[in-house]
Amino acid sequence: MQKICICGGGNLGLVCAGFLGSQKDVELSILTRDPASWSAELEIYDPNQKVYSCRPSKISALAKDVIPSCDIVLLCLPGFAIESTLKKIMPYLTGNTIVGSIVSNTGFFFMAHDILPKSIPLFGFQRVPFIARTIKYGHKANLLGYKNDLRVAVEGCDDRENFREIVETLFKTPTRLLDSYYEASLTNSNPILHTGRLYSLWKDWHGQAYERPIMFYKEWTDDSSQIIIDMDEEFMKLTKALGFSENAIPSLLTYYESTDNKSLTKKISSIPAFMEISAPMRLESNGWVPDFSTRYFTEDFPYGLKKIYDLLKTNNIDCPNIERVYKWGSSIIDL
Repeated sequence: MQKICICGGGNLGLVCAGFLGSQKDVELSILTRDPASWSAELEIYDPNQKVYSCRPSKISALAKDVIPSCDIVLLCLPGFAIESTLKKIMPYLTGNTIVGSIVSNTGFFFMAHDILPKSIPLFGFQRVPFIARTIKYGHKANLLGYKNDLRVAVEGCDDRENFREIVETLFKTPTRLLDSYYEASLTNSNPILHTGRLYSLWKDWHGQAYERPIMFYKEWTDDSSQIIIDMDEEFMKLTKALGFSENAIPSLLTYYESTDNKSLTKKISSIPAFMEISAPMRLESNGWVPDFSTRYFTEDFPYGLKKIYDLLKTNNIDCPNIERVYKWGSSIIDL
């Protein structure tokens, strides 16, 4: 029996809770700021009409209620909430509990190294295992897509291979161990894919409204593809400078089985799980406008792209494309 605590209740937190908690050999608990909004039974729906349902053993806002007996603590949190949550759970952790993050590119390992005792083992995913969207907070969500394989960094664990097998079993997906936490913390997924697309969409925006929301992936453009290809080339130079193992992080062209901007556009704009995802926008009296308060901006620029940019500068790697996108995003959210 694996005793797992999910910290957080957003899209990924809810889907991970339902998916993992539905397994007969898992006892699930949830640490959330708003336990009163959670249902006693969670329901997760996948594209194949499969339903994952579970009844968490405990749902609490207090770490002392859910952390002490856990084997695995999984943070499903935005970057700004990681530090405070690590401090909240720290008094109740033992060396028998492994702490991880469903998203590693928002600073999890760097913060965990600063906050948690060295005796606490850590893990983090390079890319999220699911594409997830909430239907009703704390009740129901859609699991829109699975990944073909997972890559996870593990530190301080006596038997890394055994933990890899546990992750593979829990997420029912082939899982590979990464060589270092850097290979999970630095990624070309959201920090480059999202920021490059946002830059392409609104680098020349001057306040005009739109009749409808723009579809983030379905209406992907060749310009967006070229921007992220150029950014990714600079990112891949950083991975070489840091000594990443070969193919630890595939280039975006490799990952999306493409050869140039046009084939990349065709690939990204046709992924079924992405079809209904709109750009971060909000409706105002005169129409739809960009919403700069969403996690696309508040996560991917200050936590994802910033670390990549800082390391590129530290290693004296020329990065005009990442610099241009990062400085644009920074000016938008006033970093």
